[in-house]
Amino acid sequence: MANGDVLVNAEEKAKKIKMILMDVDGTLTNGTLHVLQNGEEVKSYHVRDGLGIILAHLVGFETGIITGKSSKALEQRAKRLRMSELHQGVLHKKKIFLEIRDRHKLKSEEIAYIGDDLGDLDVIKSAGFSGAVADAHLLIQQNADYVCNQKGGFGAVREFIEFIFNAQNKWDEIKEKVKNLK
Repeated sequence: MANGDVLVNAEEKAKKIKMILMDVDGTLTNGTLHVLQNGEEVKSYHVRDGLGIILAHLVGFETGIITGKSSKALEQRAKRLRMSELHQGVLHKKKIFLEIRDRHKLKSEEIAYIGDDLGDLDVIKSAGFSGAVADAHLLIQQNADYVCNQKGGFGAVREFIEFIFNAQNKWDEIKEKVKNLK
């Protein structure tokens, strides 16, 4: 299949999306962990990814996180971004993906997922539209519908979300909603 055909197929899949799920370490972050003396881990998040999540909410998408690690800071980040799903310390992400799908009464084809490493593979294969950050493991890239130009933690999630916006022609609605924010 030619590269243009792959993008057309990805756009068709992205048109059906109602919920956007994501991994954290290596996806929303660059994967670097700073460990403080007390053992607490510190991560950095890109503001563009956060704004992309907020814009997604403005136009009716649900968002959520499925991650293998646990962090109180992540709880605060997800709360600040008003994400409807946060699942931490998850070893079997596909099981949680299916629970989220059923709880929200969605079909798998209506859920997007973006990740970076082997723990994401089953969800990448199950999601209706899947993404890989630019520096994702090769197996993730090979199985994703869309491979971002941006690396994890450097705006890849925003790029993935904007691909969905483009496929669904959401920009006029976004501009109007942003203009009317108070």
